[in-house]
Amino acid sequence: MTESGSSSVGSVPNGATVLAVMRQASRAPSVHNTQPWHWVFDGTRLHLYRDNDRLLTSADPMGRQLVISCGAMLHHVRTAFAAVGWHTDTTRLPDTGRSDYLAVIEFRPWPDPPIGVLARARAIDHRHTDRLPFYPPTNWSQLVHTARMLVTPHDLELDVLDENATTEIAAASAQTTATRRYDMPYQTELHWWSGHSGDQEGVPRESLVSDAEFARVGVGRSFPSAPHSARRANLTEDGARLLVLSSSSESITTWLHTGEALSAVLLECAATGSATCALTHITETPTGRTAIAGMLTHPGVPQVVIRVGTAPDEEPPPEPTPRRPIADILTMSDETAER
Repeated sequence: MTESGSSSVGSVPNGATVLAVMRQASRAPSVHNTQPWHWVFDGTRLHLYRDNDRLLTSADPMGRQLVISCGAMLHHVRTAFAAVGWHTDTTRLPDTGRSDYLAVIEFRPWPDPPIGVLARARAIDHRHTDRLPFYPPTNWSQLVHTARMLVTPHDLELDVLDENATTEIAAASAQTTATRRYDMPYQTELHWWSGHSGDQEGVPRESLVSDAEFARVGVGRSFPSAPHSARRANLTEDGARLLVLSSSSESITTWLHTGEALSAVLLECAATGSATCALTHITETPTGRTAIAGMLTHPGVPQVVIRVGTAPDEEPPPEPTPRRPIADILTMSDETAER
């Protein structure tokens, strides 16, 4: 859904447009594919709430990654609405007395959104998390330049780690995994949300990698392993580059902006042909965050690490990761649904 000129009532998108946009935007990434968001369209404005029932109490007790996930969908929503001719004026944390109320969107017609926005909207449908080894990214300097321009409005920093830093990141990743190995609540939670097929949420078995494949990447969350396979066997070493999104402080607003910036970077990568995998497990522990902070050239709080590379052209696109039914994540007023 990326064509401008959708029907509207006055200066508000109609019910059919809202439904179509929200279905597309629900492709947004979220931690363990928990999809921890709920939206309400009251006929004029669109409200975003966090779904606390989907909080990962072991991996994410403070709800940082939950809010980052909601921020990623917020950006997906704004991008998808822009592609059909709607500017979204967004107020974050509109009611400081409600921690679950994350944002409210108001609409204005936007007949000529930038070409880059349209490209990122088209990328929503084919962007996916790729946990396999990569070839090195192409047009790297230009991609980094554009990504930084997209991140800056969110008051975050985007750092490119030195190619030699991969070894240090892999060590931090392995240490995080070792710390969690005998954490039974964490392991129970991880297995609940991953490794199953046919569910509408969670990381499906088809999206996981085997032990042999993971060994050639070395940087990633230790999910339950897939059955033995050796995809991309010719890639004996991972050629991915690593980006880090970092902030100057910690707050719910910062986390929301982190998700928006993450979405923008992932969609820009997908639009320009790069493969990605967002890594959040390293920043779940103080030790991991300290290790990453030491690799930055400035003081900062690491929020997300992103692997970026190139996937083989000859590979068929993967099946889309399942998503919850739209009725489970969006409530619309009766009048709006009829329009």
